[in-house]
Amino acid sequence: MDRGDIRVMDHSAPAVTGREAGLRFACTLDGQGGCRYLDWAGVRAWRQGDGVLWVHLERDVPEVQDWVTAECGIDPVSCRALLAEESRPRVEDVGNALLVVLRGVNLGVDDDPDDVSPDQDLVPIHLWVEEHRVISLRDRGHHLIALREIRDAFAKLRGPASAGGLLVKIAEKLVKYAEPIIDQLEEEVDVLEVKLTQIEPEETRKRLADIRHAAIELRRYLTPQREALIHMQVEEVGWLSRKNRTHLRECADKVQRHIESLEAIRGRATVLHEDLTAVTTERIAKASHRLSILAALVLPPSLLAGIFGANLGGIPGSQAPWAFAILVLLILVLLPIELWVLKRLKWF
Repeated sequence: MDRGDIRVMDHSAPAVTGREAGLRFACTLDGQGGCRYLDWAGVRAWRQGDGVLWVHLERDVPEVQDWVTAECGIDPVSCRALLAEESRPRVEDVGNALLVVLRGVNLGVDDDPDDVSPDQDLVPIHLWVEEHRVISLRDRGHHLIALREIRDAFAKLRGPASAGGLLVKIAEKLVKYAEPIIDQLEEEVDVLEVKLTQIEPEETRKRLADIRHAAIELRRYLTPQREALIHMQVEEVGWLSRKNRTHLRECADKVQRHIESLEAIRGRATVLHEDLTAVTTERIAKASHRLSILAALVLPPSLLAGIFGANLGGIPGSQAPWAFAILVLLILVLLPIELWVLKRLKWF
């Protein structure tokens, strides 16, 4: 087979469109950075001598579940674990194979791979990794940026050459695309810190709540993901090279930094929420203080007006035409006296 036969086809080619039930794509690695795509028949006809097989499937499709349980040769216990809905990141050692569950950024069909936002969630990918075969599964409707980028690398003949290299590359890409989400959260916190008093309190409070929720959710999955990556480094499987283990350690370190960043984001969001509460309380206090001053100013004139406005006999000046003018003059004289008294009391 010449070199041209093993170059990856473009994404519109029938062999990689995933038109066959549950099969997103399947390929054999050529060991030189390229691959050759297969259909279901090619997957069933594959043998170890054909090269490392990578099959990417939709976990919740019945045909896939039948193939995994009846045809792929994995023991029943591992099959149940591989197809389970439980998606907490973890690693299980099964002989010379690894059962791995990791999480990556979900990308919608029409989304831009370079536009990753906090609204995008982390979705699970289940992996069965042997020396000569990698089976990956994700649910329908989920699109992982990491896998798209690895396939692009195959197209440029720069993809992984072994099962261990493929596992490491998947882990690296999953970690890579969690970083923009964290950066976006940090930028939002920065903006809210600068414009805390310029944005409506309700909007600010909602945005802070969203940031804290996103940080908590990300940390919830990244913490066990770090543990899974650490666990993979020490697994006694012969197909993981020293270089592979070094890259896994770097991935785990990067995830640890992500977790620390998320802790800082959550802490800053909490402090900002407290600052917002303090600012709101101060605004309410200032408004109440102004109302108190206004009430203190109008209380004596209101008292005078109430007394002289009583519909009772004997009101002084009730028959005098100049009585109202004197009352108004008395009120006008009383107002500066009140202001002087309030200022002496340091009300303003």
